[in-house]
Amino acid sequence: MGVIAWLITGLIAGWLAGLVMKGGGYGIIVDILLGIVGGWLGGWVFGLLHLPIPGGPMVGSIIVAFIGAVILVGITRLIKRA
Repeated sequence: MGVIAWLITGLIAGWLAGLVMKGGGYGIIVDILLGIVGGWLGGWVFGLLHLPIPGGPMVGSIIVAFIGAVILVGITRLIKRA
């Protein structure tokens, strides 16, 4: 996947995670970073659990990155509270 596709996937996944986690996002740069790191985390979790990646290549990447970003936002909020 090219760098531009990573950025677009990261932006979409991070933005969606911010909305779902009732935060409204952290700004475009942090949303992209959360989405990219979330994509790595989601891919790791999906691989660990031997789950198939749903949808086509781009849609599947967004779904996996979104799930990973939601996990990442949840972890960061737990750490922030402590």
